[in-house]
Amino acid sequence: MFGAVPAIICLLVLTASAVADDATQPPANCAKADFEAVVEQAAGSLRDLNAKNKPAFQEKLRTLKDKRGWPHDVFLKEAAPFVRDEKIAELDQSTDELLTAISKLGDEGATAASPDCALLLELRARMTLLVETQTAKWTYMFGKIDTELWK
Repeated sequence: MFGAVPAIICLLVLTASAVADDATQPPANCAKADFEAVVEQAAGSLRDLNAKNKPAFQEKLRTLKDKRGWPHDVFLKEAAPFVRDEKIAELDQSTDELLTAISKLGDEGATAASPDCALLLELRARMTLLVETQTAKWTYMFGKIDTELWK
């Protein structure tokens, strides 16, 4: 179970890198659908990332609860630092900013009379950064919980 998480994270990082490599030059032509597709891809990447990591992380939290013998109310208090701290708050803020930018760029590109293909390139770059930011958050959170489980 524990070995699967790093493999998933590596796969996501490689996927994000491949997207970044494909996005180094603006396409010669682009359309409204291209902007919509990039926004949907960002949403899909986040859904996939959460779907793959959330159950494994929750299982580790339950394992820690059992290991420490915490009753439910104590568990809620003791588990909070594993999902909320200063670094996680910074990563969440970056995520929120990126989501806002992606939404704005997607709207601009989709509603423009003549799509700006350079804007599409920027949109793709933001999407890649979003996936990287969320991957970093999961990596950090798994690192914290793994350290605690080894104690």
